[in-house]
Amino acid sequence: MLETNNKKIKAIALDTGGTMTDSFIIDEKGAFSVGKAMTTPEEESEGILNSIADSLGQWNTILEDSGKSVEALVYSGTAMLNKLLERKGNSNIGVIVNAGFEDTHRLGRALQCWMWLDYSGRLHAREHEHPEPLIPRKQFKGVRGRINFWGEELIPLYRDETTKAVEELLDMGVESICVCLLCSYMNPRHEKQVARIAKKVMKKKNKDIPIILSCEHNPVRGETPRLNSLIIEQYAAEPSREQMIRISERLKEKGVGALLRILTSYGGTISPYHKSLITTMVSGPIGGMIGTKFLAELYGIKNLVSSDVGGTSFDVGLTMEKYVPTKWESSLGRFILNIPMIALDSIGAGTGMYVRYNKISGRLEFGPESAGYLIGVCNEKSGVETVTMTDCSLILGYLNPDYFLGGKVPLNKDRAYKYIKEQLANPLNTDPYRTARGALDLIEINMKNHLNGMIQGLGFRPENYTLISFGGAGPLHVAGYTKDLKFENILIPEWAAAFSAFGCACAEHSYRHEKSVDLIITPDGKMDDAVCMMLNATWSQLKKDISNEFKKEGRDPNEMEFRPSLRIQYLGILDDLEVQSPFENVKIEDLNVLTNKYNDLFEEIFRRGSKSPELGYHITKAVGTGVVPVPKPTLPEHELKSEKPSEEASKGSRDLFWGGGWHEGLLWEMGLLNAGNIVDGPAVIEAPATTLLVPPGFRVKLDKHRIFHMEV
Repeated sequence: MLETNNKKIKAIALDTGGTMTDSFIIDEKGAFSVGKAMTTPEEESEGILNSIADSLGQWNTILEDSGKSVEALVYSGTAMLNKLLERKGNSNIGVIVNAGFEDTHRLGRALQCWMWLDYSGRLHAREHEHPEPLIPRKQFKGVRGRINFWGEELIPLYRDETTKAVEELLDMGVESICVCLLCSYMNPRHEKQVARIAKKVMKKKNKDIPIILSCEHNPVRGETPRLNSLIIEQYAAEPSREQMIRISERLKEKGVGALLRILTSYGGTISPYHKSLITTMVSGPIGGMIGTKFLAELYGIKNLVSSDVGGTSFDVGLTMEKYVPTKWESSLGRFILNIPMIALDSIGAGTGMYVRYNKISGRLEFGPESAGYLIGVCNEKSGVETVTMTDCSLILGYLNPDYFLGGKVPLNKDRAYKYIKEQLANPLNTDPYRTARGALDLIEINMKNHLNGMIQGLGFRPENYTLISFGGAGPLHVAGYTKDLKFENILIPEWAAAFSAFGCACAEHSYRHEKSVDLIITPDGKMDDAVCMMLNATWSQLKKDISNEFKKEGRDPNEMEFRPSLRIQYLGILDDLEVQSPFENVKIEDLNVLTNKYNDLFEEIFRRGSKSPELGYHITKAVGTGVVPVPKPTLPEHELKSEKPSEEASKGSRDLFWGGGWHEGLLWEMGLLNAGNIVDGPAVIEAPATTLLVPPGFRVKLDKHRIFHMEV
C-alpha cells in the first residue's frame, strides 16, 4: 500500500473475522501496510500468516526477515464468540450456587429474553425466548448460606452441603467448578470457604481441577450476569486459549519478538495467559471503535458514528463529545453479562447474508444465516447454493469478478446471475438486475434505520454527526445506507477493510479491574468521610492487583500509569457514566471535583435539562486501569495534488445499475489516486481489499491522510 525501503516493523495488529483476516503492520516511522487473507477457522494461525505475508509482500519483505524488531503484537477475533454462538464449547462444568438459585442460569432475567432482539421483535413480542442453557441442570449444586447486600453474614455456609456438592460434581467427571454466591462481590468469605473445602475433597479423591470464584473473576453487582460471565468463561473463552497460544507460538517461530496480546471489549489489551479471557470475546468490532476515537481526536470531531460492514454483521457505535461510552450490561449468545464493553450495537446485515424468496409473504428476506468466508454462489469452489448480497453486487457491476482479494478468489458473474434469476427474480416475475438491486435496498434500508434509530434515540439528528464507514464492505454500501440521512460528513479510510486491525494498533497495553462499591454522596455530605476511605482502599487494591498482572508477564510495574475512575449516576436513575479521577487518594474536598466532572459529562451527552444533582450521587463501581506505553500508528500526510485524477489511476469503465437504470461508471485504482483528487459518480474505486462505490450524484475527495470524504 505504501512505498518503503528497508523499514523495521514495530507493530502488527490482527483482526480475524468470520470471512477475512486482516493485518495492519506499522514501521518505525509510523507508516503502515494492510494485508488480507481468507479466514481459516479451524487453524487461525494459517490465515493470520497468509494475511501478514500479503501485507509484507507490499514492502518486499517476509516475516522471518523483519519480525525481530516487532514491539507490539495485538490480536482481535471471533473464535471465542463463535464457540458460544454455535454451541461448540466445553459444557463439562460444575457450578455451585446458593441453595434455591440452581435455576438462575436457565431462567435468567426478563431482560435476557429481550435484549438480543431488534426493535420489531421487542415491539411485537413474538420472538422472545430463554436461551438454551450451556450446562445441564444436574451440574448445578446449591448450598445453604447467605451474605447480604452490605456484606454481612446472615446465615453461615453449610459445610456438609458444600462437601457433598463438590463430591457429586467430581463423581460426574466435571473438568472445572465455578462458584457464584450472592453478594460475594461485597464479602467473598463464603466463596473462599467453598474453594478451601473443594481442595480438601479433591485431595482425598486424588483429583485436581480448577475452582473459579466469581469474587476473583468478576466482583461486580448482578448475580445473573455474574454467573453467566463465569460459565461462559469456562465454556467458550478457556477452550480458545490453546488457539491463542498457538498463534503466539507460530509467530514466535517466524522470529517475532513481541508477546501476543488480545484486544478486550473495553479497549485495552491483555495476555493470552491472563486468568480471564471473557473480555476478549467481542474484540473484533471493538477495534473499529478505538480507531474511530483516534480519528475523532486527529480531525477534532466531537460526534462521530462508526459503521462497520462485514460479511455477517453491521456494527454501529457512537462517539459523543469525543467520549466513547462503556456499557456494563450486554448480551452474548443471548446471555446477559456484566463485563465492561465499549458501547456497540450490532444487527445481522452483511455481504454474506443469504437472500431468499418467501413463498408465504411473496417478498424477499435476508439472513439470518451468512455464507461468511465462502462469499456466495459466485465462488464456484465454495459449494454455496443460496444467493448472497455479494452475488447481487457482482451482477450489478459494483464488483470486479477478476479483482476480488486482488484476484486471489475469482468470482463467476454468470453463475451469480443464473442463481438470482432462478431463486429470486422468477418467483417475483421481475428482471434479475432490478431484483438484485431491490435485495441490496432491503439490507441497506435496514442498516440505515439502525443507524438513525441509535442517533435519534439519544435525542440527536444525523446532521449533528460525522459518519465513518469501514469494514471490507463498508465502502461498497455506504452510499446506500447513508442516503437521505444528511450527515455532517462521511469519512471512508483507504484502509477501511483493515480499520478494525488499525484500531487494535491504537489500543493501549493495559489491564482494567473493577469492583462494585455502591457508595452514596448525599447533598448534605454526611457520608463523605466513609466514601473517601472506601474509594482509596479499593483503588489501592486494584492498583496492586494490576501491578501483579504486569509482573506475571515480565513487565516492570514501575512503567505503569495507573488511571483511577468511577462509574457514577444521579441517585435514583438507571444508567451510570464513567468519570476518570485526577486523584488516586481522594479527600473530602475532591469529591466536588469528581461530581462536577460527572455533571459536565452528563450535560454533554444528555443536555442540561436532564441533570439532577439535587438528588445526590450513587458511585456504582470503582475502576482501575494500568497502562504501559506501546508504539502507535501515525497517519501519513501527503501533498495535495490536483482535483483531477491522473490517467495512471484510470482502469476504464464498466456499466453500473443504480436508481432503476444502467450508467457508465468510470473505474479507478484506489492506491494510484493522489491526495486532493476528486472522483464524481457514477464510478467505482477498486483496491485488492475493498471496493468504494460512488453512485450517480455522489462525489468523493481524497484528503492528505488518504481518507475519502463523500458528498451528495
